[in-house]
Order: sequence, then structure tokens, then C-alpha cells
Amino acid sequence: MSRIPDIEGVLSAEEVCLTALSIADLQLPTGMIPWFVGGHCDPWNHVETAMALDIAGMHSHAERAYEWLVDTQRPEGSWNNYYLPDGTVEDIKLDTNVCAYVAAGVWHHWLCTWDRAFVDHLWPTVERAIDWVLGMRRHDGTILWACEPDGERPWDYALLTGSSSIMHALQCASKLADLINEPRPDWAAAAEALRTVISTQADTAFEPKTRWAMDWYYPVLTGAMTGEDAKARLTDGWETFAIEGRGIRCVSDEPWVTASETAEASLSFTAIGDLATATDLLSWTRAHRCDDGAYSTGIVYPSLERFPAGERSAYTGAAVILAADAICGASAGSRLFVPASCTD
Repeated sequence: MSRIPDIEGVLSAEEVCLTALSIADLQLPTGMIPWFVGGHCDPWNHVETAMALDIAGMHSHAERAYEWLVDTQRPEGSWNNYYLPDGTVEDIKLDTNVCAYVAAGVWHHWLCTWDRAFVDHLWPTVERAIDWVLGMRRHDGTILWACEPDGERPWDYALLTGSSSIMHALQCASKLADLINEPRPDWAAAAEALRTVISTQADTAFEPKTRWAMDWYYPVLTGAMTGEDAKARLTDGWETFAIEGRGIRCVSDEPWVTASETAEASLSFTAIGDLATATDLLSWTRAHRCDDGAYSTGIVYPSLERFPAGERSAYTGAAVILAADAICGASAGSRLFVPASCTD
């Protein structure tokens, strides 16, 4: 039976539940979970919040979130980049990473609930999404970042962070296909080809985005890099992105610490078995925590200015919950990013 993550002195089970409630309180009748009250929603972070709700045992809220994805999916399998609370589209771009992540979410929901009927219900949505994403694949195995809705003007490059996340989503999609006895070996092969490019050509095959912390840790977070290579990558980037006792700066050249990047870096260190650093990073997110369980998106040091001003983002709280779950292995979903051997 799953339990609520509880890490003594870092984040209690009661605090996890309060954060999950702060996310659920944002959910609209349509099932959409905006970043904050009146804010927009993107499908990637929407899935992240659904995962957090499942970890907290709020499965009906998570299912409503996935139903929103069913209802808003475009006929060819994609979603637009940003949606407003009234259902209109704010950003029409089609992002491959944004569209692939539903597979990771549905696999996570299965791990948390063992609800085969819900997997069967979501399967057509997942299948259309993954097939659309792979339609953006290049000859070298990388996947173009995005395109316009007419499909005629794709971006001409791939991104390391997005590709790492897509690789992980493809692995989850392949597991879902095996679960329902509709195997897709082409998905597994595409994931492996992408993993090979990421692990051997991370510095050459992708558009340079080294300013951003996500490009540092995402290959490790998603398992595209493992073992000594993963450990070396995290060690090499620590001095650039970490502010000791504060957290992870979202970009290397500014003192802008974001709790979501800090929590995701925590997940990455958990993935290599460094639970001490992972726990330290998670504890540093407490500076962002508000009384109602929500989390301020970012803090500027040393001024302590909150940024964006007043923003408390649902996806930030979700990342904290996911990191806590990974560290203590509370739910079956904790294995989504972290091999069991890393936390045993």
C-alpha cells in the first residue's frame, strides 16, 4: 500500500498533503490545472501536477486532469503549448516534449493505482501523442523541438532537456503498450536510439542551451545518463548552478533560485543514489514554502525578492512532492525516475 512521503526535518506527510491540496484547489471544472489562479496551463506541467496528486492519494483529481488531456487533444495527437482558463489557446505552438509527457503520467498513474481500466481508457490518447511525436524524428534519432500547428514549419533543431524527457516518455509508453498487450517495439527502439545520442553526443547533437540548469541535470534525471557518467555530469555542473544552502539557479549567470529546478536536481541526485545531496536540495526548497502549502516560484539572492512577483506555481509544489516521494520511496510511483537500487 502506498503511503504519503514523510522525510523527518525536511517535509512531513501533513505538509505534502497540504501542498497537494493547494494544487487541487486550482483545478477547474474542466480538469485543467493552471499554474496559478487565473494563469495559463501547459500540458507538460499539467501532467506533473497530476502525478503529485496521485502521490498524495488524490486519484480522482488526477483522473480529472488526464480527462482534460483527452478532451483537448488535437486530432493528430498533439496539444498546443499554452491554454487559458476559459479554454482558449494562448500559444499555438506544438512542442514535442509537452506532447510526449502524457505517457509518463499515465504510467505513473498505473503504478500508483493499478487501475487497468483507466489505462485502457487513456491508451488511444497516449498512442496518438507518441506517434505524432515520433513523426518529428530526424534521421539521427533526435526529435525536433516544435512546429507550427499547420505542420509545415518545424523548428530545425532538437533540445537536450526536451529530448531527455521524450526518451523517458517513450520508455513509459513502451511499458504501457506491453501492459495492454499491444507492444510497440518501435517506441522502445526510438527511446534507445535517443538515449544513445544523449549519452554520447550531448554537447554536439542539440541546440546549445548550457545557460539553463535543466540541460545540466535532465539527462541524469531521466536515466539517459547513468553510472559514472551521470555522477561526473552532476559533479561538473554543481559549482555553476548550485548556491549552497539556497538551491539551484535556473540560469548560470543570474542568482535566480527556483524551487522546481532545485527539486528536479534533487530527483537527479536520488537517481544516482546520492540521497544525502538529494535531501539537502529538497530541504533548501523550504525557503519557498508558503503557509498554505504552495511554493513561490523563485527567489533572487541576496535581495530575497520573489519572482515572478507574487507567483506561487502549482508545478513547483508538484516537483517538490515528486522529489520527496523519490527519496523515501513512499509510493509505487516513486520508481518513475529512480531505480529501486538507488534508494534501497
